[in-house]
Amino acid sequence: MQSATKPNDTQAPTHDLLYRSLRTQIMHGELGPGEALTVRGLAAKWNVSMTPAREALRRLSAEGALTISASGRVSTPTLSNDRIEELAALRALLEPELASRALPRAHMALIDRLQMINSSVAEAVVKQDAVAYIRTNLEFHRTLYLRAHAPAMLAMTETVWLQMGPTMRALYGRLRRAEPPANHRLIIAALRAGDEPGLRLAIRADATQGLRMLVS
Repeated sequence: MQSATKPNDTQAPTHDLLYRSLRTQIMHGELGPGEALTVRGLAAKWNVSMTPAREALRRLSAEGALTISASGRVSTPTLSNDRIEELAALRALLEPELASRALPRAHMALIDRLQMINSSVAEAVVKQDAVAYIRTNLEFHRTLYLRAHAPAMLAMTETVWLQMGPTMRALYGRLRRAEPPANHRLIIAALRAGDEPGLRLAIRADATQGLRMLVS
């Protein structure tokens, strides 16, 4: 995991910078399922006071990125099979729609950009770098979905990604990938061909196949 450093953007409140930094770590799987976090530990790690640390944990808990037990213990979620199925179903609903809305704006420069990102995904696979794999995989999808011009829908999708981050890290270890997702190639091919049904199918498969492997 990358070492934590104090956020240095003086244009935003400390609690917001800490929140965004920790949110990114969780989304990219830098924290595993069930990993505990404390206000005191977070404040010390990021060299901030207790107040921004407490506010960051509160916001992330509200988004479902962290869970709070009856005793007050804060940790990354350990998802049940039912919860994994629910989040996979949300991805299957939201992401094909985002891709479909992006398709009319999928110019060649965008497709070339997706191809470049997919090369980075392949590099992460070769290096067996789980965090880089998750980060570049989400970058691939986000780059496409931004062309949908549907910010509310994308925000909902990113909340699902956030809740899935630690679980995706566990999934990567189970899959032991040797090559990038085949569905990415199908997504790019569908974009080049202007094939909306094929694009929806490839997006849905890419968003759900791996998650369903976690359900025993």
